[in-house]
Amino acid sequence: MWLFTAISSAFLFGLAGWWMKVSQMRGGSSTMLLLGLYAAGSLGFGVHSAIEGNLSMLGSPKVWIAGIVIGIGSALGNSLFMKALEYGPASLTSPLTNMNIILVVALATWWYGEPLSANEALGITLLLLAVVFVAHKRKEPLSISEKRWFWLVGIAIIMFALRNGGLKVTEELGLPSAPILFIAYLLSMLWFIRPVGKDVPRASVRTGLWYGLIAGLFSYGGLQLYAVALSTGQANLAAPIFATNSLVVAAGAIIVYKERLSIMQWTAFVLTLLGLIVIRL
Repeated sequence: MWLFTAISSAFLFGLAGWWMKVSQMRGGSSTMLLLGLYAAGSLGFGVHSAIEGNLSMLGSPKVWIAGIVIGIGSALGNSLFMKALEYGPASLTSPLTNMNIILVVALATWWYGEPLSANEALGITLLLLAVVFVAHKRKEPLSISEKRWFWLVGIAIIMFALRNGGLKVTEELGLPSAPILFIAYLLSMLWFIRPVGKDVPRASVRTGLWYGLIAGLFSYGGLQLYAVALSTGQANLAAPIFATNSLVVAAGAIIVYKERLSIMQWTAFVLTLLGLIVIRL
């Protein structure tokens, strides 16, 4: 059951990435996109907490500390990732930032002692290769001339590891995920509340905000299911499965925008299927 939950978390979180791509393709403001995403996400986690009866946990210092750490990882990670794209190609930036999953796998395996068989290790390797290959773009230069790109990507990896690995830590501490993620998304929303420049068209603001709100709902669903997968299964398996959410964006690009994928990107889809099959053996 946990495997289905982990796959569903990747799919829903991938749909969040898809709506972010749609916003980009339609000229939406990236700042308003993230503002809408975190606004809708915080609402989702808030309602979820109320339904579970966990709102009283908002009075716990541990929950606030966890929410602040995970919120910093999420908001700063996204900010650094978008900034890194200005100085380097997505073909390198995207897979490298996704390598934060290696840190999560290491945390779960060596710190918390989760078992890892040879088949599972092979499956994880296949999934990580898929994450690398799916970001490949033909004719995109892979050289990096701006040194700050390396710093941006390096810190982004650490920040995303705080978000993805932080949920494993809080699960081990017996803390509920919904109120923690509510705090994380609420603080992230406040991070992105800033004046919109006069040179930004109103249409761009509306587009970014609208698709951000949609993306936020899927982001909520994906992360909540990821938290469930962590609590019912192994983090060193759930985390790399969750990282394959970028394949949903690639699939949407094929279906909607008729994008032609490279051989490496098609290979990524095959590697994902093989990885999931091997893990299930």
